[in-house]
Amino acid sequence: MEASTDYPGVTHGEGYAVGHLDDLGEGPGFRKVRKGLDVTAFGVNAIVLPAGIETGPHFHDEQEELYFVHRGAIEMEFGDGTVHTLREGALARVDAATVRAIRNGGDVDAVYLIAGGKDGYVGRDGRVPEGEEERVRALHDLRGGGGA
Repeated sequence: MEASTDYPGVTHGEGYAVGHLDDLGEGPGFRKVRKGLDVTAFGVNAIVLPAGIETGPHFHDEQEELYFVHRGAIEMEFGDGTVHTLREGALARVDAATVRAIRNGGDVDAVYLIAGGKDGYVGRDGRVPEGEEERVRALHDLRGGGGA
């Protein structure tokens, strides 16, 4: 395992990368998740939006986006004038050509993740490695016993 030179708090192993939002930057603005964790299949960023700040309206040529609010709340205003408040745990999917603007009308920083992509769903391709039988099991099964 090794740490990235651009993001020293991110650990890279054979076929994976692990990091924390704080490993990808500090203060308000973009956290380059795709670059920091070497994501290649889709675009993904996190944004820390301070209270009282609004992004300008934007849209994309090709990329559909999925927004997930991790902390705080944001308001999304769409090109048709509708406004939706998204609180912690909320999700929004936005077509590429749909104009959207985001604002934080709350009292604390809002943190949200945006994943963007194009060309559709891959399908259910999850499998278990040879010799395994289940994808889900109780933690005590993994730790070799039933005790705490």
